[in-house]
Amino acid sequence: MMVSKSCANLFDMGSNDAFDFDQAIKSLPRMMTAPGIITDTDGVTSSDKDSNTSASLFWDRKIIVANFLPLHTSKDQTNGEWCFTWDEDSLLLQLKDGFSSDTEVLYIGSLKVDVDVSEQEEVAQKLLEDYRCIPTFLSPDLQTKFYHGFCKQQLWPLFHYMLPICLDKGDLFDRSLFQAYVSANKIFADKVVEVINSEEDYVWVHDYHLMLLPTFLRRRLNQVRLGFFLHSPFPSSEIYRTLPVRDEILRALLNADLIGFQTFDYARHFLSCCSRMLGLNYESKRGYIGLEYFGRTVNIKILSVGVHIGRIQSVLNFPETVTKVQEIEQKFKGKKLLLGVDDMDIFKGISLKLLGLELLLERHPKLRGEIVLVQIVNPARSMGKDVNEAREEAISIARRINLSYGAPGYDPVLLIDNPIPFYEKIAFYVAAECCIVNAVRDGMNLVPYEYIVCRQGTEEMDKCRGVGLELPHTSTLIVSEFVGCSPSLSGAFRVNPWSVDDVADALYQTTDLSVSEKQLRHEKHYRYVSSHHVAYWAHSFAQDLERACKDHYNRRCCAIGFGLGFRVVALSPSFRKLSFNHIISSYKKSHRRAIFLDYDGTLIPEASINKTPSADIISILNNLCSDPKNTVFIVSGRGRTSLGEWFAPCDALGIAAEHGYFIRWTKATDWESSSCVVDSDWKKIAEPVMRLYTETTDGSYIEPKESALVWHHQYADPDFGSCQAKELLDHLENVLANEPVVVGRGQHIVEVKPPGISKGLIVEKLIRTLVNGGKPPDFVMCIGDDRSDEDMFESINSPSSSNLLPAVPEVFACTVGQKPSKAKYYLEDTGEVIRLLQGIAAASRQKNKITHDQVSFEGPHEADH
Repeated sequence: MMVSKSCANLFDMGSNDAFDFDQAIKSLPRMMTAPGIITDTDGVTSSDKDSNTSASLFWDRKIIVANFLPLHTSKDQTNGEWCFTWDEDSLLLQLKDGFSSDTEVLYIGSLKVDVDVSEQEEVAQKLLEDYRCIPTFLSPDLQTKFYHGFCKQQLWPLFHYMLPICLDKGDLFDRSLFQAYVSANKIFADKVVEVINSEEDYVWVHDYHLMLLPTFLRRRLNQVRLGFFLHSPFPSSEIYRTLPVRDEILRALLNADLIGFQTFDYARHFLSCCSRMLGLNYESKRGYIGLEYFGRTVNIKILSVGVHIGRIQSVLNFPETVTKVQEIEQKFKGKKLLLGVDDMDIFKGISLKLLGLELLLERHPKLRGEIVLVQIVNPARSMGKDVNEAREEAISIARRINLSYGAPGYDPVLLIDNPIPFYEKIAFYVAAECCIVNAVRDGMNLVPYEYIVCRQGTEEMDKCRGVGLELPHTSTLIVSEFVGCSPSLSGAFRVNPWSVDDVADALYQTTDLSVSEKQLRHEKHYRYVSSHHVAYWAHSFAQDLERACKDHYNRRCCAIGFGLGFRVVALSPSFRKLSFNHIISSYKKSHRRAIFLDYDGTLIPEASINKTPSADIISILNNLCSDPKNTVFIVSGRGRTSLGEWFAPCDALGIAAEHGYFIRWTKATDWESSSCVVDSDWKKIAEPVMRLYTETTDGSYIEPKESALVWHHQYADPDFGSCQAKELLDHLENVLANEPVVVGRGQHIVEVKPPGISKGLIVEKLIRTLVNGGKPPDFVMCIGDDRSDEDMFESINSPSSSNLLPAVPEVFACTVGQKPSKAKYYLEDTGEVIRLLQGIAAASRQKNKITHDQVSFEGPHEADH
């Protein structure tokens, strides 16, 4: 793939001494050829003759990119050789089951150990050949700042709703850690670029460690097929907006084609951030949520991760697992065994869980000696005083409970605070009557799913335990409301982990359930878990990614922006910048011209406070109007009073006000109203309704027009304003059902206006009037910048408009700014529009001067000819 040159490498902080794969991967060429790739700042597509016939040398291929590779790594102390084995419990390895058997999977990520620079080439070669893994070797300092620094100290707490209120309670934003995050993401991107070799390759990026990766990949491979899945929560906009680099990360994620979330809540928070901070719109079509971003539709996927049932069942059948289950059941015989399995993390709620048990034992003395909570603590994934404090607190509470409510030979809490093998965890799952997950915030948490599968067991496990086939399988779950798996477990006891009373009550309820109820709850959960497994999740994500990318090569990509503000604009293949030389040449050759100009955002910047046209604009318009071959119109949504005052110095300028409801051909002519003039009594109905919504929606206002009423909500809260706009639309449609008006919704507006009024219709009417008056134009130019102007572009480009004219005219429909449009041309900004009009006006003056000289020399008759 050709690499875009349109973006300066402002963040080239990654290491440049990475292993050269040219020799190691002879079958994986580093460059891929694909149609429509931009190779320069002007957005010119590749003209490589082989681009359309290039075919993949491989079958379907997925490149999985994550922070760590799914490998176990060790070093043989006798010979010093590195040894690798697959991590069978890694989600990244298990998701391969969701792909077809002929899919090649490459993994890109870091090893969990530090490899000396002198050994990196050899290790990389071995991993590629034996495991199809490409390691990203980060220096120890970079790894510390990137992973333990920015990821674990800043993103992880923030995404779990923890803000650094003061220096003692958290780590404030550190720019150097973010630079390390940028640098690490760039190294990962470099590795992807080294191995991607076909337009059929798909790249799937995982989790919050690599949220900038889509920008680095999209910058170098404009049409890369790219999916991203966030395994952690995504916080509400009130939390996320506190991040100093919030826009950079949001825009980076939007460079993906598909973004996946575990739950609707997380997706909703992300969409809200995009709406509030970037002003983007999103909508649901046929069940798919799409977010429009510079002509590209970024698809949103909502599907939680599952577990690998086959893997768990295989471990259940291990002889050591069976032995461990029997040992546990014998040790806790006669006791009700409760189980907790959590990482040592401040968000897992271990202490709150223990406090709930303590309250239960305090309130219900009869349960003392009957219940035991086994709390397995997995090793912490991050470092810091918070983790140490959480561990010490949990140990202290467990010790207090055992001292208060224990007895010789009985401890209510068994805290296992050392690493144990996976089969031992499985054994505890099998033996436990109830599992409790009490996290205060968690992305998904697969512990409940694993527990359900283990309680279902296998025939071999049941036989070894002496459990008859006729006995029902049961399970009981207590799950925090704030974990991602909670919505899918409708048979669980859902608790607010912050409420110790809630937790204690739920624990008590589990002690009083009948076997039949436990069976019903278990069967309900197992049906879901067995159908929504990890392979289902991976297959579904891959299908949606393929659907999201199916039109990649039907669009032309234009790369714009610098650094982390980089993005790709997807445009029609025929969409191009308007050439001054081309249009002026056509202008000079034409005999009759129609020029239609929008005002706000076209002749004057949208952000300008003073909307009055400058002396330069007035001069340009007068020069254009002075050419007898020209018919020039301002076509605007503004009222006729303000437009008439502003353009009073332009005697020959035509004005179409309020989207064409009022027309004036010159200053000397009267205003004409639309043929569909209606009684304005409908305003007496609509205005009070709009006023009601204005009073209840802070930041909204009403814009009264002679022909219409417009309710604006761009300054209101984005979510509330949008909700109120929908309600207002429904309300107005009901109360105006019998009135001769239409109610419509646009960008940040709800508008009531007479039917048949639009810029497109008025331009068509003006052209028809010119044709009927014997002045058919052979040159039509139309320039605008917003949605209402798209009607003009569609109108003058349509065959019906061409049929009005005796000869097909040269048509120049031009939008302001590079964006998806029905226009075939674009100019960058209002400055370029003014310069274009100045050039055209100068051509008119020059032509008029030549004509005047001819009249003086040849006589009037020949000049008229």
